[in-house]
Amino acid sequence: MSVRLARPHRVAVLALPGVVPFELAIPARIFGGAFAAEDPEHPLYDVVTCTVDGSAVQTSDGYTINVQYDASVLATADSVVIPPSHMLQEILDSYGQLDRSVLRALEQIRPGTRLLAICTGAFVLAAAGLLDGRPAATHWAEAEQLQQLFPAVEVDPVVLYIDDGDVLTSAGVAAGIDLCLHVIRRDHGSAVANSVARACVVPPRRDGGQAQYVRRPIPPVRDGGTAGTRAWAAEQLGRPLSLIELAEHARMSVRTFTRRFRAETGVSPGNWLALQRLDYARQLLEDTELTVDQIADRTGLGSGTNLRQQLRENAGVSPTAYRRMFRNEPIQPHESAGLSPGHSRSRLELGLEARPGATQAL
Repeated sequence: MSVRLARPHRVAVLALPGVVPFELAIPARIFGGAFAAEDPEHPLYDVVTCTVDGSAVQTSDGYTINVQYDASVLATADSVVIPPSHMLQEILDSYGQLDRSVLRALEQIRPGTRLLAICTGAFVLAAAGLLDGRPAATHWAEAEQLQQLFPAVEVDPVVLYIDDGDVLTSAGVAAGIDLCLHVIRRDHGSAVANSVARACVVPPRRDGGQAQYVRRPIPPVRDGGTAGTRAWAAEQLGRPLSLIELAEHARMSVRTFTRRFRAETGVSPGNWLALQRLDYARQLLEDTELTVDQIADRTGLGSGTNLRQQLRENAGVSPTAYRRMFRNEPIQPHESAGLSPGHSRSRLELGLEARPGATQAL
């Protein structure tokens, strides 16, 4: 007795002007490689690509692409994917309002259709009001702009992707692969997703997040009341620095210094110092042959154990794995993030608030 299989799930990809070719190709490559276990000839997804009016669009790489469909095909889709564009300034105005033609295209999407945005595709969903009150991811370098332009969106700058049910968003470039594999895993289980990943020679699931790649995740020193003290403190990272000492250097009371410091940097003095120390440690891991203990001592993190803990909490990897990642050396599976097999950490916090009671040495 033959098994009657359901029709393929239709995925429509909307290519906007300035679309990035790599991310545009991800849905077709990943979803297009998923087949039913009981019938290897039966595709699980039907992927179609469209533009707003069916015309060719210019890509970010200087060439145009032709498609078979206009935006009317969005009305037939079960899932819609918005890849990133390098021409957001033409798609959105300075107030975050969508171009009318793009908005009309999105209006053709049926209620209940699953929405996926890769990288800056999140800006398009946000401008359409589809991310209001929802958590969302985008490329770490664009996260601050997304939050400022659309304050109703709960932007998470450190995760690879976010699954919020019927709306999913991812960070940039390869994180789009992670997102699509996650959707296949959710739809059809790990076996199908793993099969697609093997065919594409990519990991079926990545632990960690964008924090691994952000070299300096805090605002740079700018002119201001505490700028001189910040520059001075950045040269003193190898020794304990108390809040009182920082305030005295700035010739302010502790209360005034703390208030002005947070106003100028957006973080507390303890948070800022902890991030400076960790950022310096990451630089030394990338650029020197110093041991983990030597780096911990030089950066004021105290011990190799503390450095390992802080790096795992903030970047999801061990110092050894981090060093190999940025030196093109193979990462051993047991060094990836210190996580048990099958456990994936979806969110990694960047904040390193000073520990309670640790107010003397920051």
